[in-house]
Amino acid sequence: MSGLARFAIDLSIWAVPTLFAIIAHEVMHGVVANRLGDDTALRAGRLTLNPLAHVDPIGTVVLPAILLYLHLPVFGYARPVPVDFSRLRGGRAGMVKVAAAGPLTNLALAALSAATLRALLPHLNGPGGAQVLLPVALMMRASVLVNVMLAVFNLFPLLPLDGGRVLAGLLPLPAARVFSRLEPYGFLILLLLLYTDAIGALINPIIDAVTRALL
Repeated sequence: MSGLARFAIDLSIWAVPTLFAIIAHEVMHGVVANRLGDDTALRAGRLTLNPLAHVDPIGTVVLPAILLYLHLPVFGYARPVPVDFSRLRGGRAGMVKVAAAGPLTNLALAALSAATLRALLPHLNGPGGAQVLLPVALMMRASVLVNVMLAVFNLFPLLPLDGGRVLAGLLPLPAARVFSRLEPYGFLILLLLLYTDAIGALINPIIDAVTRALL
């Protein structure tokens, strides 16, 4: 099998779970924000699973495809759902709930995908199992891997990642204000951590442990 053919097969298995994981992550930020009093995402038409409302050409399409082609861990991002934290009920606690909603959704999807995979495994050797159920089983496995990766990565305690928002909401207010001053530099810090693989050294053991627990 040629490399291009192998890539096409891998793409067919990974595309739907990856797209759904990324979109569900963003939608749930908006859903929780709406329930807490901020309807910004609702008014922007972002509380929908329609991919066209969320797709970022680079983060949702190009980046996952390149990572898949290079046989690297697959993840990506969608256009961030707009949230006005000043309108949330509960103050900083509301911010924590909105920020945590995305990663927790990914963990829930990973658990659901793992349960579905376990339910399918006994039937793979049955009549037609390889032709019908195997592609679904492979997609469920991909869904576990993608969702765990997204959850753990986004919970890294660095602004503007979700983990940074959670930490800012949990710290005492003076410490939170100092921590929040790092946000303008957060993307550059993240790039540096990715370039040096320092972030991988920190989160990969967690990703592996969660994935093993589910699979």
